[in-house]
Amino acid sequence: MDRLKGKVAIITGGARGMGAATSRLFAAEGAKVAITDLLEDAGAALAAELGEAARFYRHDVSSEADWAAVVGAVEADLGPVDILVNNAGILLFRTLLDTSLEEYRRVLDVNLTGEFLGIKAVAPGMIARGKGSIVNISSVDGMKGANGLAAYSSSKWGVRGLTRVAALELGHRGIRVNSVHPGGVDTVMTNYEGAAREKVNERFGNIPLQRVGGPEEVARATLFLASDEASYLAGAEIAVDGGMLTGHYYTGMPGAPGV
Repeated sequence: MDRLKGKVAIITGGARGMGAATSRLFAAEGAKVAITDLLEDAGAALAAELGEAARFYRHDVSSEADWAAVVGAVEADLGPVDILVNNAGILLFRTLLDTSLEEYRRVLDVNLTGEFLGIKAVAPGMIARGKGSIVNISSVDGMKGANGLAAYSSSKWGVRGLTRVAALELGHRGIRVNSVHPGGVDTVMTNYEGAAREKVNERFGNIPLQRVGGPEEVARATLFLASDEASYLAGAEIAVDGGMLTGHYYTGMPGAPGV
């Protein structure tokens, strides 16, 4: 229960979904957690739930000024930042031709530029101390294509490239940079109707594990990369996707479920 003992972690988009699951897990593993989000009520409630282990900071990740203010406040309140989890993101279901330039830029501003700014904000302090871990949350849609996700997929492919460049440029300075690629996860972002987990599972019958993932399952992969257990990982890409990237079953064919 002490895999992050004594470490200070910033988790963006930490008020709900995968971010909240990661915040809870990091606190349970001994970290001091800075929960940042635009969802003030949810973020403040989660920080109160976690007690002395957590603080909440209102934060627009697409704003360079906000990043400077948040990192400064976290260092003053909790101490030097050891871990950054770039988790904040937004999802837009829209075909390429139906996506406006404004919508496209907004998704990239949050999902990609926000992570770029986060790395720039925390890296100087980590370099000065000669250590740090940055985990960028991408997506399986940053490793494949999907209809209806022009802006989202573009942003997540960008995160993948950004992570590799950062791993190269910061690894020899003591900072490990890696990425997590969730598949279908049962959060408000993807299950916005609040359907029962069993109902959501029906949408994933053609992948190996045949179910949607839980946010805590993604959090565990993030914890591993953030911890010293992943001391020799840099530029790694961990897909937490129930086997989605492995391939889809052709129903009724040999080897498929029920055949």
